[in-house]
Amino acid sequence: MNRLMVSALQLGMGAVLVCGLSACNRDANADGGVGQAAQQGDGAKYARVVSVTPVRQAASAPQQVCHDEVVTTHKPVQDTHQIAGTAIGAVAGGLLGNQIGGGKGRTLATVAGAVGGGYAGHEIQANHQANATQQTTQRRCTTVPGNSGDQVVAYDVSYEYNGVTRTVRMDHDPGDRLQVQEGVVAVSDAH
Repeated sequence: MNRLMVSALQLGMGAVLVCGLSACNRDANADGGVGQAAQQGDGAKYARVVSVTPVRQAASAPQQVCHDEVVTTHKPVQDTHQIAGTAIGAVAGGLLGNQIGGGKGRTLATVAGAVGGGYAGHEIQANHQANATQQTTQRRCTTVPGNSGDQVVAYDVSYEYNGVTRTVRMDHDPGDRLQVQEGVVAVSDAH
């Protein structure tokens, strides 16, 4: 009788095992099974995603960025008291004043021309010095901070379709299945 119970128990365990395996196969075939193409009601075909590996870009260090810049500055003044302008103006004014009148009037006109010419020469040189500029090219550099921490820039996706495993690089994580076209090209992100 013990043998009969053991045989019945073994038969019952075998039946449970067979039913369990067939249920697993039904679940696997519901989405195409391992290595099989799954097809939705809309005619789309899906491959099973085997693995998704993020592709990371390492953090970058701060960088120095330089550019040339044109800078306008005032020219340095060499004759701060405008002596050259005053002297040239006085001589020119004196010569012009000397051309006017005669006798003591000519002397007076020469002196007045020299004083007026000196003042005019002084002001002309001062105005010229105030507006005199020069342009130089200077190199300007700034430090630009790098990106902080690793950043995910893409995903290497391995997928299985009709028993063949392929890998594709994508800009997003496709989830657990991937829509395929002609069995090779991943065309969308099915979740």
